Amino acid sequence: MPENNDYFDKYTPFFSASSSQLFLQKCYTYEKIEDAEKKSYENCYPFIYHIEHAKIYYAQSAIAPLSIQPILSFYGFSLLLKACLLTVNPNYPESTSLLAHGVTTRKRKKQQYDFLKDEVKTQKNGLFTSIAENLFHIKHLEGEKFSMESLLAEIPEMQTLTWTHSKKNFVSLIPTSDGMELPSSILDSYQMATSRLLEFLKVKTDEVYDLKELKGKLLIKTDKAFKFNAPSPIRYHTEKDLFMLSLNKNSAVFSLPELLIHYLISYNLSIIARYETEWWAELLKTMPNDDYPSIVQFLKVSQAKMPFLVFKWLETARFNPPDYIEY
Repeated sequence: MPENNDYFDKYTPFFSASSSQLFLQKCYTYEKIEDAEKKSYENCYPFIYHIEHAKIYYAQSAIAPLSIQPILSFYGFSLLLKACLLTVNPNYPESTSLLAHGVTTRKRKKQQYDFLKDEVKTQKNGLFTSIAENLFHIKHLEGEKFSMESLLAEIPEMQTLTWTHSKKNFVSLIPTSDGMELPSSILDSYQMATSRLLEFLKVKTDEVYDLKELKGKLLIKTDKAFKFNAPSPIRYHTEKDLFMLSLNKNSAVFSLPELLIHYLISYNLSIIARYETEWWAELLKTMPNDDYPSIVQFLKVSQAKMPFLVFKWLETARFNPPDYIEY
């Protein structure tokens, strides 16, 4: 997995007003926005500064004490997402309501609080809603509740933690000369026949596949490359350099884009680090349960993976947006 600041080297071409202006003009022209050239000149420096400040936040997070890492990481991540929003909406933010986080946390009990069982709830307005609608064309998420455990289970790199060992959350899609191989055990995991699994994946990924059952394995083919940032249960594992298929078909998070998953967890951790100082300090000192390793592993993964996935969105998904999706 790349270190977060190492991956920011990929952003270097954006640290040029002329390059960023041309990039934004291309984005606005693609979106059929009036005065694309003028607006690209107006936004090139805000775009650069969002990325530049995000890089600083991530760099400081990498060397900061664990106690404040969630705060620094979340603000760095938020700035990268705001840079993405500027590529699709030159007037962002149109109102102060869009500056809110777009997520709330529930009131915590001081005794026997379990981070993995904690939930966040999405709101009508704010950054989360803006990125869901503008970056992924996903609407109708207002009022949805997501648990930390269900969100963490949809991040492939979290698979190695002990709390996930009782349940396997992913299977690898192994590249071959004929396509991608899956173990035939996936049929038992999904409790589906091959034909039903094929239709299920088509609906959940909005892609067309060819699926064949061979001896002990399944062969899946598609005319398109897998996407890094799709509303899909197929997710990229940075350490293994493989795409993987989630096995959590009944989870509310099953097809949620991974950028949104990380945002929800990062937001909750930043709130805990800022306002739940007593519980947070006790966790860091006593390490009483699986909360501590889950949080430490997530921070490590997210600090490196989010700059990577955001860049992939800017690089590719920006000009190949998914079809409109309603949840």
